[in-house]
Amino acid sequence: MDLQALLLTAGGACAVALLLGPICIPILHRLKFGQSIREEGPSHHKSKAGTPTMGGVMIILAVIVTTLKFSIHSVDLLTLLFAMLAFGLIGFADDFIKVVKKRNLGLTARQKIILQLAATVILFAALYVEWRESNPTFAVSVPFTHFVVDFGLFYLLFLLFILLGTTNAVNLTDGLDGLLSGTAAIVFAAYAIYAYWHTEYDVALFCAAMVGALLGFLAFNRHPARVFMGDTGSLAIGGALAMVAVLTHSEIGLVLFGLVFVIEALSVIIQVFSFQVFGKRVFRMSPIHHHFELSGWSEWGVVLGFWLAAFITSFGTLALLSR
Repeated sequence: MDLQALLLTAGGACAVALLLGPICIPILHRLKFGQSIREEGPSHHKSKAGTPTMGGVMIILAVIVTTLKFSIHSVDLLTLLFAMLAFGLIGFADDFIKVVKKRNLGLTARQKIILQLAATVILFAALYVEWRESNPTFAVSVPFTHFVVDFGLFYLLFLLFILLGTTNAVNLTDGLDGLLSGTAAIVFAAYAIYAYWHTEYDVALFCAAMVGALLGFLAFNRHPARVFMGDTGSLAIGGALAMVAVLTHSEIGLVLFGLVFVIEALSVIIQVFSFQVFGKRVFRMSPIHHHFELSGWSEWGVVLGFWLAAFITSFGTLALLSR
């Protein structure tokens, strides 16, 4: 495989997403799958109420169509597609309950945990079958060191932590027009190169398809957004990103590649802890992208700033790991 194949895959996924937009958005409109805006959010966001959501199906379909067309259908690729689809379906169920059933909380916490645990067990079983000879102890390397942690079967718990942590962090980032789609495209681009360098060609191909699909979706999701991805898209992206890190053996490195997502999640944790313990808020609003909005930044300015931060952290990490 050469870089031309990755570019062709990215271009193909982008084209499919662009073709799906004029088809899916009117359907979502007719089905009245409109986004509800939380009351405690920035006041100017209320004008976005009713914008079609669940547009993540466009991303998922574009990736599936393109990877099945251009790949050799390896175990790695099927594992990635399953992770994306499984977590995307969980997000779809959550969106469906919120939008159609008019239940603001969607799936209960217990239902989400059960579904995510079931998906994780299946993914762990697939990894066990694939790795039982090459990595029987489920060893995890620590970046920039020679230190290796052997998890054994406890890797199942580690995998659950990675998947839940990544999906939740990515989901929290989906709060402004184009913020998540652009940020995720940048992170997947860095991972495409990283996987290519490590001869994980089908992983690289999948990442390229994700980049193309996200950029195609961004054409409809940029400010002012014509469609939102919903939990359908954000959970699918998070599940896929977590498994890309697992299959490239960069589980810990994911913290650096996806540092923007980590900061978003930490801002929520810090805000909740500070308010419950000290009765004070550290940020004007969390996740932190809303803090910048309420500090006077325009929505587009915040998005561009986060894209730049994602580029610096993900490609900076790529440069450091290549040395």
